Amino acid sequence: MKTKKVPMRMCVSCHTSKPKKELLRIVRSTDGDISLDLTGRLNGRGAYICPSASCMEAVCKSKRLGKIFEAEVSEAKYTELADQFVSYIEKNGGGSIG
Repeated sequence: MKTKKVPMRMCVSCHTSKPKKELLRIVRSTDGDISLDLTGRLNGRGAYICPSASCMEAVCKSKRLGKIFEAEVSEAKYTELADQFVSYIEKNGGGSIG
């Protein structure tokens, strides 16, 4: 009997490896839009983050998404992502997604 491997991803903020379903995905779509991917299935380049306020705050403060996605990310976009993130965490308690 084969055991199923759990896909692991690393948080772009704290660099902790966790199962993919325990992290939230931020995606840069092919048209350049950056958004929170709550399904984990949107097309584009993805970055994973722990569902914790401290990780999201660190990503916004360091402007890390601009480096990861090799694109200009406006202050308004960081604010929008942080608002979506907070809304998701309040609604779901930071549990696994998908």
